[in-house]
Amino acid sequence: MNTRPDKQVLDALKAVVGSAGFREEAADLEPHLTEWRGLFKGQTPLMLMPASTAEVSAILKICSAHGIAIVPQGGNTGLAGGAIPGIEGDDAQILLSSSRLKQIRAIDAENYTMTVEAGCLLADIQAAAQEAGLFFPLSLAAEGSCQIGGNISTNAGGTNVLRFGNTRDLVLGLEVVLPDGAIYNDLRGLRKDNTGYDLKQLFIGAEGTLGFVAAATLKLFPAPRATATAWLAVATPAAAVALYSEARKQVGDELVAFELIPRIAIDMVLEHIPGTRDPLADAQPWYVLLELASARDQFVTDEQLTELLGSCLEQGLVQDGVVASSEAQRNDLWRLRHCISEAQKSAGASIKHDISVPVSAMPEFLQQASKLVTACVPGIRPVPFGHLGDGNLHYNVSQPADMSAADFLALWEQLNEIVHTLAVELGGSFSAEHGIGSLKVSELERLADPVKMKLMRAVKQALDPGGIMNPGKVLRG
Repeated sequence: MNTRPDKQVLDALKAVVGSAGFREEAADLEPHLTEWRGLFKGQTPLMLMPASTAEVSAILKICSAHGIAIVPQGGNTGLAGGAIPGIEGDDAQILLSSSRLKQIRAIDAENYTMTVEAGCLLADIQAAAQEAGLFFPLSLAAEGSCQIGGNISTNAGGTNVLRFGNTRDLVLGLEVVLPDGAIYNDLRGLRKDNTGYDLKQLFIGAEGTLGFVAAATLKLFPAPRATATAWLAVATPAAAVALYSEARKQVGDELVAFELIPRIAIDMVLEHIPGTRDPLADAQPWYVLLELASARDQFVTDEQLTELLGSCLEQGLVQDGVVASSEAQRNDLWRLRHCISEAQKSAGASIKHDISVPVSAMPEFLQQASKLVTACVPGIRPVPFGHLGDGNLHYNVSQPADMSAADFLALWEQLNEIVHTLAVELGGSFSAEHGIGSLKVSELERLADPVKMKLMRAVKQALDPGGIMNPGKVLRG
């Protein structure tokens, strides 16, 4: 059971970080107490912003000694309530922000690694890699505001998972402050190290429930010399899957992105996002945003894409399409994809799902999900989009035109159960890349293997016996 910090403890915590390292006024705390979708409203007596790993350690030593709960927060771009303190009415949880831990400690170009602190923005890491003539492939819509510590703690996915994997696959080492304040440091940047358990994997995707990720050594890659991007119209999700299979056969790992987008999503973007335009003259039911990246010359990569599209047109897999002829056109195509969530928010109330199934099962999932949610809510508007190439789909549903937002959102649990159960029945997951947070704790208990839950609780008890790290997230307290 966590305790409420008294004035003496609060003063001790403030002394660790100095006057620049804490906030306690309501106006300063307010932006950190809700997330983008507005599903959660939290509370905290104090936000701490340490500037070093040593300060994090000192904070956790104090909190551990007094049984005070800590909630780590990065850029607060999460979608599952995992970084919001005091959601369940506990006003004693301390918010621990990584916003001042923003140093890029080292770039080792010959080892293809970069060591960064948790508060570095993902976009800044990408830019630093590019400046060094290298490439960091993690990419997602929130990259201008999300922090790498949060990406690691949620095992973020994004648009380049197809070739480079999730965040877990991009981390070589971590520096983690444990709940008792001890510092686990393994930032050596080794690709081979079989000296016992790979402990970093415990903290990647743990959402701050086992310790505070303070720094990381990341993998870098050669910068691609050429990219080729196409916006393609397809008749059905089954055609998109066949197109994906053909693309993998023809270009292999040079296929770095394969996004599936329905027409309804494009209509929402065109209506609500200024400056966007339809890439094709005629509307089609489904689209694929496909991208190749290569270390070869641009001409060779363009030829690869041309050959692929010619083959797919001959097979009837593609109905129409356009190839980006400039970086500006490429950015316009990607903007359509990245603005879907923002546009859907402007189009009314929505209930969002982050599922994954085997790519081969995606057409069946989409067909069955549409039937099931429509039977539950006549007139509902499914807006499924996402990373078809790695089997991850954001199966979002918007309110019917003749239903109020309040009445629609009251069906949140019912629709969640329908979509999540179907995904699991088809061999998939109800949480592909957004994490569990507070939002999906009950669903994890309902759908996860009981043995898995037992093991997770055992790990939590071993590393955080006092239960001070992000209580109530992932595992119920």
